[in-house]
Amino acid sequence: METFDPGLGRAYHSFAAGDADDVDAAVDAALRAGRDWGKTRPAARGSILARAAALIRAEAPRLAVIESLDSGKPLAEAEGDVAGAARTFEYYAAAANTLQGDSFPLGHDYLGYSIIEPAGVTAHIIPWNYPLSTAARGIAPALAAGCTVIAKPAEQTPMTALLLAELLHRAGLPAGVCNVVTGTGMEAGAPLVRHPAVRHVSFTGSVQTGVNVMQDAAPSVTRVLLELGGKSPVIILADADIDAAVEGIVGAIFENAGQICSAGSRLVIDRKIHGEVVSRLVERAQSLTIGHGLRRPQFGPLNSVEQLSRVAAHVEGARTRGLSLLTGGRPIVDPQTGKGWFFEPTIIDAAPADDPVVQQEIFGPVLVVQPFDTDEEALALANGTEYGLVAGVYTRDFSAAHRLARDIDAGQVFINEYFAGGIEVPFGGNKRSGFGREKGLAALEAYSRVKSVAARIGG
Repeated sequence: METFDPGLGRAYHSFAAGDADDVDAAVDAALRAGRDWGKTRPAARGSILARAAALIRAEAPRLAVIESLDSGKPLAEAEGDVAGAARTFEYYAAAANTLQGDSFPLGHDYLGYSIIEPAGVTAHIIPWNYPLSTAARGIAPALAAGCTVIAKPAEQTPMTALLLAELLHRAGLPAGVCNVVTGTGMEAGAPLVRHPAVRHVSFTGSVQTGVNVMQDAAPSVTRVLLELGGKSPVIILADADIDAAVEGIVGAIFENAGQICSAGSRLVIDRKIHGEVVSRLVERAQSLTIGHGLRRPQFGPLNSVEQLSRVAAHVEGARTRGLSLLTGGRPIVDPQTGKGWFFEPTIIDAAPADDPVVQQEIFGPVLVVQPFDTDEEALALANGTEYGLVAGVYTRDFSAAHRLARDIDAGQVFINEYFAGGIEVPFGGNKRSGFGREKGLAALEAYSRVKSVAARIGG
């Protein structure tokens, strides 16, 4: 199969088109390796993860260039992703030693305790928007917990998952503990999810594909963790630091050309400051430098021609319905080469709460503005979609910020800095954004199972 450079719109490398036979081979390898890996001391597992983190940092320039070529994102963003992947392995290298059971107060004549065991063979279906960092946030805690791994990267962006597996083996990971099967979702992903020996599936992607994953995993009663995207609101109250809010929103929606499950794609803004903030956002959107990722632009291409078509269709629908497009709204090319799959940074103003651009995930550089008059209306707008992944709040009012954080139906809330936090903070969604948590110590629990023991020891 070919993998494409979105900045030029052409193939730049090829990779193996895996199928069910390759999945079977990977599962067999993982099962064999798991007999010893699950019994390896947590500190020894952590040492291997720490060496992997050091190798990622040592090879960061190469990994970042390949990630930029494969996904299209600007090189600076790819460099950040690589640094985040290294930090993820460092975190779980230390966290491996935190896995411990409990004792239960059953009384003088009884002993009760729990044992934390690895879940077994784990499958990781990795999306195309953050290939390396999403792979790391699933693979690292799974390995720390003593699980074996089979990763299936998206067919659009397979390269850094393959390189990550190579680095893990160089770090001392035994053969068979981490396997990568490349190919399409139909030919490689579905057989992996359906395999009866797989005991846990982590999937990041669309809602409909997530539903399919659940259905495929159900016959084997395989545990599933789903992260299915969102339509995340950024609420700006009238007293907010406008400079910080504007910069936060620009990053929230235009980073990676808006191809982020947790993108701040809805601006829920107090009407008193609506005009000033929107005017400044339009100016910032129009000033972003556009180009091939390796030239370090501020704004890069969409990942594929199919994704470009989907984004364009959403925006054209909004235009047809008479919505106000303040800036952007058209497919474009790299101004230097005349090539690539780009879409202008776009802002749509005053969209009705039931409009498709408010309710549906566009997964592109499209910000939808929703003015409000009261805090109650802001909360209703924020919770007014079927998604519940993340949300942002900008205000100087401490109490208002935390009331909103309490009442917003989302898995994570950022206050006064969008994308605040890091690998230490659990991440996942509510409603149709999925269930289960990645990152933080919660991820170790996701890849573990609890065995309880109760014994009568007295007379």
